[in-house]
Amino acid sequence: MPRIAVVGSLNMDLVAVAPRIPRPGETVFGDRFFRAPGGKGANQAYAAASLGGKVAMFGRVGRDDHGREIIASLQAVGCDVSGIEYADTTTGVGAIFVGQTGENSIIVVSGANARFLPQDLLRDPDVLKDARFLLLQLEIPLDTVIMAAKSARRGGATVILDPAPAPASLPSELMEHVDILTPNETEACKLIGHSGGELNLREAPAVARQLLQAGARAVVLKLGAAGCLAADGTTTTRIDAPKVDAVDSTAAGDAFNGALAVASSEGASLVEACKFAVQAAAISVTRYGAQPAMPTRAELEAFKTRHPTGSTPRR
Repeated sequence: MPRIAVVGSLNMDLVAVAPRIPRPGETVFGDRFFRAPGGKGANQAYAAASLGGKVAMFGRVGRDDHGREIIASLQAVGCDVSGIEYADTTTGVGAIFVGQTGENSIIVVSGANARFLPQDLLRDPDVLKDARFLLLQLEIPLDTVIMAAKSARRGGATVILDPAPAPASLPSELMEHVDILTPNETEACKLIGHSGGELNLREAPAVARQLLQAGARAVVLKLGAAGCLAADGTTTTRIDAPKVDAVDSTAAGDAFNGALAVASSEGASLVEACKFAVQAAAISVTRYGAQPAMPTRAELEAFKTRHPTGSTPRR
């Protein structure tokens, strides 16, 4: 099976669940608290490995219990962790607030993730040579993301970028090496300068076209409960999401991207890979936490039989 590399962040998530997310200056009593390994990079690696992908994770953790726990979590699902190194600082932390309807608010303290620099990849120019798919996000220094994208593309890999957290724009130096861009609604709006942060479904194809013009070869807009929209410059297809009772959407996008890479590595078309991905994301929102919410391959296959996913081609 082609190898999936993930270059990105590794955090320990500290999660508080409450009836709703507090407003500024407000105190709300919560229902539960837990901690679990997270970080967008590690979540995507964990999701892909749980679904049967051959995955290698590259990143930085601190010399602390959080870092060791994160590495052990990835090892437990068969992820290659030899590309994770220790930095002389604390492991990154995500403070996550989850409301009763599944919405979330997150503060990330980068810690060791900020120490993952381009020269770390340059020490071994062939570090990504075996990767056929590369998953990237934006929780590590942007120069490192650009270096990873360039290295992977030189080796012939397909580069999948989750532009999160979204900047006001993405540099052309990065976009010219991106094969599939996977923003959610908020990220897509920010990237195109659209105020409000939400899209109606009629707007989605036009937004995808704008993002394609920015340089990506394909765009997958993640639309939450509405599924996703896949556009490659020739065809545009909306894929419906299964109906589920959501409790926590924290890592749904990471479940999606991990699954997208696995299905693509198995030869699925973009639309078929998106169908696989929306089902993985749907399972994840029915559980609390990031990595604890990721489905196994057996769970996903069983879910698919009960929740078939439809798609609608558009021009």
